[in-house]
Amino acid sequence: MANTKSAIKRMKQNEKRRQRNRATRSNIRSTVKTARTAIATPGPESKEAILVAIRTLDRAVTQGVMHRNTAARRKSSLAKKLNTLA
Repeated sequence: MANTKSAIKRMKQNEKRRQRNRATRSNIRSTVKTARTAIATPGPESKEAILVAIRTLDRAVTQGVMHRNTAARRKSSLAKKLNTLA
């Protein structure tokens, strides 16, 4: 357990960030899964689902939750799957 005030504060900050990052990562997983499901069943909503997933990935990069190359790789993968249908 932390002894100093600064260590206690740091623990509080880390916990807040951990909770925020977990929520963001969960949201990313949900939107990407929704996009993949939408691609599997082609329709007009599949492109919209991919755009939402891309937006979510970009937001995670901006917040510092995910590395930009990881997000780019996932966006590319989604786009590639969408283009195989068209």
